[in-house]
Amino acid sequence: MLNFLQRIGKSLMFPIATLPAAALLVRLGMEDLLDIPFITAAGNGILTNLGLIFAIGIAMGFAKDGNGAAALAGAVGYLVLDNGIASINEDVNMGVFSGIIAGIVAGMLYNRYHDVKFPDFLSFFGGKRFVPIITSGSMVVLAFIFGYLWVYPQFVIDSAAHWILNSGSLGVGVYGVLNRLLIPVGLHHVINTLIWFDFGSYTTAAGDVVHGEINRFLNGDPEAGHFLAGFFPVMMFGLPAACLAMYAAAKKHRKSAVGGMFISIALTSFLTGVTEPIEFSFMFLSPLLYGVHALLTGASMVVAQLLGIRDGFGFSAGLIDFVLNYNIAEKPFLLIILGLIFGAIYFVVFYFLITKLDLKTPGREDEDEDFVEETQQVGSQDSSKDDFDEKSYYYLEALGGSENIKSLDYCTTRLRLQMNDREKVQENKLKQYGARGVMKVGKTNLQVIVGTSVEFLAEAMRKRMQGGNQQPPQSTHSSTGSKTKQASCSLSEQAFSMPVTGKVLKLEEVPDQVFAEGMMGPGFAIKPEQETFTSPVNGKVIQVFPTKHAIGLVLENGLEILIHIGLDTVKLKGEGFETLVEEGQSVKQGEPLIRADLKEIERKVPSVITPVIFTNLENENITLHKTGHVTQGQTGILSIK
Repeated sequence: MLNFLQRIGKSLMFPIATLPAAALLVRLGMEDLLDIPFITAAGNGILTNLGLIFAIGIAMGFAKDGNGAAALAGAVGYLVLDNGIASINEDVNMGVFSGIIAGIVAGMLYNRYHDVKFPDFLSFFGGKRFVPIITSGSMVVLAFIFGYLWVYPQFVIDSAAHWILNSGSLGVGVYGVLNRLLIPVGLHHVINTLIWFDFGSYTTAAGDVVHGEINRFLNGDPEAGHFLAGFFPVMMFGLPAACLAMYAAAKKHRKSAVGGMFISIALTSFLTGVTEPIEFSFMFLSPLLYGVHALLTGASMVVAQLLGIRDGFGFSAGLIDFVLNYNIAEKPFLLIILGLIFGAIYFVVFYFLITKLDLKTPGREDEDEDFVEETQQVGSQDSSKDDFDEKSYYYLEALGGSENIKSLDYCTTRLRLQMNDREKVQENKLKQYGARGVMKVGKTNLQVIVGTSVEFLAEAMRKRMQGGNQQPPQSTHSSTGSKTKQASCSLSEQAFSMPVTGKVLKLEEVPDQVFAEGMMGPGFAIKPEQETFTSPVNGKVIQVFPTKHAIGLVLENGLEILIHIGLDTVKLKGEGFETLVEEGQSVKQGEPLIRADLKEIERKVPSVITPVIFTNLENENITLHKTGHVTQGQTGILSIK
C-alpha cells in the first residue's frame, strides 16, 4: 500500500510542475501589476482544471513507459467520471480526487491492456487504442458508484478540512510537521495536494469557485495563505542557516570539500524554496536533526499564523515567490524578521546537537566524501565522463542483479524499488557508487537517494534490465571501486616489495575509518620517509588518479592494488605530486611510480600515512609479516593465500 501511495506521490510531480506558470500568469494579470485581466484568466485556466491535469499527469506516471495513450485515457476517464457523477448528484464534488482516481485507473489499465490483440476485423481498436475505451467503461461504473456513495467520504473529508482549516495554530502546526515528516517516504505530495488544491473554497469576483490554499490565495481570498506563509522563514532562512551550522561543525580538513556544496544548496533553498538537496544531506546521516527540522517547521507555521501573516506561492516558498506575491500578501515584512529569528534558532540548535552528539553530518561523517570520489575512479579508464550506462551496471550489481528487482521507479531525487530479496542489496557499495543514502520501507521496498540525475540513471538501469545487465565493454573491473571477482589472487612474499622507505603500520592504525575498517579492502599502511614511490610488484598501471595522489596496479593473476598517498589528499588536486607512469603502462618491481613532496603535502592534510589496499580480494587471506621501519625494495613484508 505504501508503495502504491508513493507512486501517486511521484506521479503528482507532473501536474505540480504546471503551477509556476499558472501562478505567474494569475499574478501578472492583476491590477497592481500589469492590470491585464485576460492574463489572469489564462492562468486560472490551469488552476480551475486541476482535476483534468491531475488525471493526465498521474496516468502518465503510472504507465510503465509514460506513453501518451495513458495520458489520453486519463483525460477521457476524468471527463466521463466527472460528468457522470454530476448527472446523478450535483451536490457531490470530488475535486481533484476525481482526477487522481481517473489517472490511477487509466495508468493501471494501460499497463494491463496496452498490447492487447483482437481479431483482424477489430484490430484497429487493439493495443494502445483500446486503453481509452476500457477506461471510459470503467469510469461509467465508478461514476455510478461514487454518484451515490461519495456523499459519505465527502462528509468525512469536509469535516477533516473544516477541523484543519478552523483549528487555528494547531491545525497549521500539525500540517507543517506532517509536511516535512512525510518527505522521506515521498508522501508529502499527497497531503500537499489536499491542502493546496482541494480544501476550502472561494468565489471570485467573476463568480468562479476555486478550491485549495494556493488557488484561493492567488485569487484574493482574505482567509487563504495561513497554511503557506510559515514555509518562507524555514526555506529562505532556516535551512540555509542549517547549512552554515553544518559547515561550521565540519572537520577542519573537510570544510573546503563541503563548503561549495553547502553554498549551492543553501542558495537554491533561499531563491527557489527547493529544500530537498539540504534535507537529504542530513536526513539519513542524522535522523534526529530531521525530526528537529520538522518540529521547527511546524513552529514557524504556528508563529506566522498567530501573527496574522498571510502569504502564498505558486511553486515553493523562496525569494522569487516572496517578491512576486509581496503586494497581495498580508504582513509579508514580518516574514523577514521571523526568518532571521528562525535562522538563528536553526543555527544554534543544529550546531549544538551536531557537536555535542557528534552527529555525522556532511564533513563529519566517518565515510568521507573523498572516499566516494576516489572509489568512483578506481579501475575506470575514463572516470571524467558522466557515464550513466556504466554506472547503472554497478548499481544493478549492488542491488543483487536485475532479477532481484521486482519494479523500478523514481521521483525527483531517488530510486524507488521493490525487491525480491532485500538482503542481497549491498548498501555500502551503493554508497561507494555515489548514493547519498539507502532507506528500507516495509518488507520489500527500497529507496536509494541519488540526486537530481536520478532520471538518467533510472532509464539506463531499465534498458539494462530489459537487455540483460552485461558488463560494459570498456571496463574489465568496477569503475567505482567494487571488487572484481577472481579465481585466485595469491601473492608470495618475494612478489611484493616495499614501495617506499618508512614505518609499516597495521591497517587499523590508519587515522581514517574508511581505511581502518577495511571498507576499501584489506592491506597495510606506510608512514613514508622519502618522496619517490616505486612499484611493489610486476604488473600494469590500470589507473593514475587525475589528482595524482593515488595509483592503481593489477598483476597478471588479476590482483588489484591501490596505493593512496596520504589522507584527504584528493583535495590538493595534484599539488605536490608528480606521476612518473601512464595508464596502461607495464611496470617492474621497483620502478618509480609517483614522486610526492611530503613536507609540502604534510602541511595541508591530516596525515601522509599511505594505505596500500588490495581492492578485489574475496576469500584470500592476507598475512602481514613485518611492521616497524622497512627500507624501499625490501621483500618479505606480506603474503596472500
